[in-house]
Amino acid sequence: MGGKNHEGGYLTDTIILASLEPSTEKVALISIPRDLTVPVEDMGWRKINNINAFAEVANPGSGGMAVSQAISDILEIPIDYYVRLDFEGFINIIDELGGLEIEVENTLDDYSYPVMGKEDAYPYESRFEHLHIEKGWQTMDGDLALKYVRSRHAVGVEGSDFARARRQQLLLSAIKDEVLSMHVIFKPTMISKVIDQVEEHVATNFKIWELVKLWGMFKNIKKENVINKVLNNDANGLLVQSITDDGAYILIPKSGDFSEIKYMVNTVFQQAPLDAKTQVVGEMATIEVRNGTWINGLASKMAVDLEKLGFLVVRIGNSSRQNFQKSVIYDLTSGEKTKSLAILKDITKANVALSVPDWLQEDITVEIEHEKNPVRPDFILVLGQDADSTQSGKENAAN
Repeated sequence: MGGKNHEGGYLTDTIILASLEPSTEKVALISIPRDLTVPVEDMGWRKINNINAFAEVANPGSGGMAVSQAISDILEIPIDYYVRLDFEGFINIIDELGGLEIEVENTLDDYSYPVMGKEDAYPYESRFEHLHIEKGWQTMDGDLALKYVRSRHAVGVEGSDFARARRQQLLLSAIKDEVLSMHVIFKPTMISKVIDQVEEHVATNFKIWELVKLWGMFKNIKKENVINKVLNNDANGLLVQSITDDGAYILIPKSGDFSEIKYMVNTVFQQAPLDAKTQVVGEMATIEVRNGTWINGLASKMAVDLEKLGFLVVRIGNSSRQNFQKSVIYDLTSGEKTKSLAILKDITKANVALSVPDWLQEDITVEIEHEKNPVRPDFILVLGQDADSTQSGKENAAN
């Protein structure tokens, strides 16, 4: 969050749900967008980034617990701990560490990055600056690192919420690496200054001994054991954008409830067999998943499982015909990606067709009409009643 010296200082800028599995030494980081709307007691549906501010006004110091409780309620999972850090503390801690070495995945150009402290400046253009960070390894001080993880309007691939969340997760890894480095471990004065910053700018319900124990368990975690997920409104995301009656931009669950998101969170550590995933990734198989039933959230849940198998899910949606009893795989590769097809058939038990029927082709044409760069998938999976393990048959309005 911004902190007391920042406009809207108690609005949370970034929320990451971290889940740790000690038995496998795996960590899952799930980024939750600040525009997601959730139910707030006695206030109706509000953006999740407002909860900390509401709680701080009512009871100073209660914001972290309020946010963790709200997420716990909508996902129906226990969240035992929270850590809250403001911008000033973020900058100071990184500066005390001597900066960070970060591998920038893509050149970042944000021509409208807000200048802190100039929120009301005139002329209007003076409120923004051009933020430019080159691809490759960069040494960042606290100020630049904050800009790197906060940028929301970069051009190209770095302009999405997914990219922003990805940068935030990469920075967390860089901080861990820096703290573990020998030059930090053997500098007690530096460590003391970092602790001072933590005491001033961090709020948490962790006890010191719990942090020490947690650090000992996960300090040597391998990068391949860190699972990164982002809730977003991409074509294969679990959210969709909407506008409130007063014109505010919000994100809401695609299915109308949080069932799909709960499924993703609850199965985040369940991984596909490595040999199957290797084969799918090797063929770079892409897939579109469609719900051919009235069962709520079926396509999104299947997409979560297919991504674990290595499939790139390019689109999720409903079929105009929702009377499918048996799932069908439409193979658009003409049999070229046999390994991926075999794995897909084994997982779904679906029938295979080599041509797309006219009605489905018409559906696709209409849906991709407004997409800038529509992707033609290798497979289209239309799910039938047989794909529903619960046999619920719950009617859905939209997937």
